Amino acid sequence: MNSKPDPIVAVSQWRAKLARSAGQLALFFVSLWLFILAISLMKAGAQALGPFIQSVFALENFANSLGFGWLLAYGVMSGSPVAAAALTFFDAGIVRDIDAFAMITGSRLGASLIVLLIGFVYVLRGRNRAESLGMGLVSFCVTGSTYLVALLPGYLLLSSHRLDAVQLQSGAILSSVIDSLFDPVVHLLDAWLPGWMLFVVGLGVILLSFRLFDDLLPTETIKNSRVGQLSRLTYKPIVMFVLGSFITMISMSVSVSISILVPLSQRGLVRRENVIPYIMGANITTFIDTLLAAVLLVNPRAFTVVLVEMLSISMVSVVILALFYSSYEQWVLRFVNWLVNSNRNLAVFIAVIFTAPLLLLLL
Repeated sequence: MNSKPDPIVAVSQWRAKLARSAGQLALFFVSLWLFILAISLMKAGAQALGPFIQSVFALENFANSLGFGWLLAYGVMSGSPVAAAALTFFDAGIVRDIDAFAMITGSRLGASLIVLLIGFVYVLRGRNRAESLGMGLVSFCVTGSTYLVALLPGYLLLSSHRLDAVQLQSGAILSSVIDSLFDPVVHLLDAWLPGWMLFVVGLGVILLSFRLFDDLLPTETIKNSRVGQLSRLTYKPIVMFVLGSFITMISMSVSVSISILVPLSQRGLVRRENVIPYIMGANITTFIDTLLAAVLLVNPRAFTVVLVEMLSISMVSVVILALFYSSYEQWVLRFVNWLVNSNRNLAVFIAVIFTAPLLLLLL
């Protein structure tokens, strides 16, 4: 027999839910404030950091920048801060527009490492090796194959200047408002710290802001209940493509949206062959925060660089999904199975993904 809920308990639960929602909203605004502050600090510090970057890394060409972005993303375990750094380097005249484009592409390649590392953690905890590592390897293969192909249309689009007229008209007004709010903080830190330290502090602040964005996501709730209702839809590529785009757009973190696939695959809620379109969608909308960073810099060409990045990876992903998705899926899955079934093959793959960016940096 159903009993009526206790009014006192119901009110208590409602208050707790309201307090939790208010806390999450406050956390969102704090993380957004930190993100904008980080861009302001990195913009101010990039000019002073320029001579050091050029003397140590000699970013003189497309390959150097690709390798540098790739390695730096390994170092910070995230792609978005590196993409923002690429824009500030371009804004400060340290790299050319085409090199910033290459560095942003490298940041996406390096960001895939976090999913693979989470898979290794699951293996160390005694979980299934093929499922744990497979999801990270699929992510690496899909991201690597699509972004490397997207370099060509992106290069041609950027060189043609056809998209230069496409700009966010309210960017200058937004930047003016933001400058009035954040310049006092930047000037205060500039008075106490060397110029190059502003960039380092900004990089730390932007990592903190993304960490707070990650904490906003109801990850445990998703893992334990809701996603189970979506499992029937995972067999439709277009559904997974839209789902990956949407989750990454609202979380502003492709690391979170793709990393969550590892525990979900362990629970049998998603399968390797179903996540390829999801990763493609996530790889497009992950640039929303980078686009915001370009607007904050009030540099029209920086906005064009990010727009070209999004359009080029979108074109490659749509062509694959529309024309030869089945063949592409089979190639990715065969390659991943070849890796997870042999320690030697896996060791060679790990060696390649670490030596490739180093070689690019030395070219």
